[in-house]
Amino acid sequence: MVEAWYMDESQEDQRAPHRQRPNRAVSLEQLRRLGVVYRRLDADNYETDPCLKEIRRAENYSWMDIVTIHKDKLPNYEEKIKTFYEEHLHLDDEIRYILEGSGYFDVRDEDDKWIRISMEKGDMITLPAGIYHRFTLDENNYVKAMRLFVGEPVWTAYNRPADDFPARKQYMKFLAEEAH
Repeated sequence: MVEAWYMDESQEDQRAPHRQRPNRAVSLEQLRRLGVVYRRLDADNYETDPCLKEIRRAENYSWMDIVTIHKDKLPNYEEKIKTFYEEHLHLDDEIRYILEGSGYFDVRDEDDKWIRISMEKGDMITLPAGIYHRFTLDENNYVKAMRLFVGEPVWTAYNRPADDFPARKQYMKFLAEEAH
């Protein structure tokens, strides 16, 4: 089951948990209010999983691929890890399903504080278009993930600041509505 918490301010290794002391846990409901959707699926049977098939149909996730992030599997590994950890947003939702391994998605809350979401095998997350976020491996240094898209994949990340994009403005409107 996914676990999330507010991050400390440490600049140490990005792969460390970075929990505040005392730990400030973040609930699935808090994530939902940020537009983050979490699901738990059967990663051992992803190729035939009827739940995944139904999610793909219902959400119109027509395109998918699988990426392995490990120094021996990903070309330009060091460069990619740095790029993934740059704070950015996308103009479309980002959907990731962890098939093996583990890592962290960090998202900004409504007060611009970092929340770390620990993802492991079986976890699926949808980050809404316009949310500032980043990704890093954890100390295991390995993840195999399915990437899902509506239509053709768009890989463009817009590093912060990117507040003038319509997706960001729409996301900020969503946050304001959730606050009421």
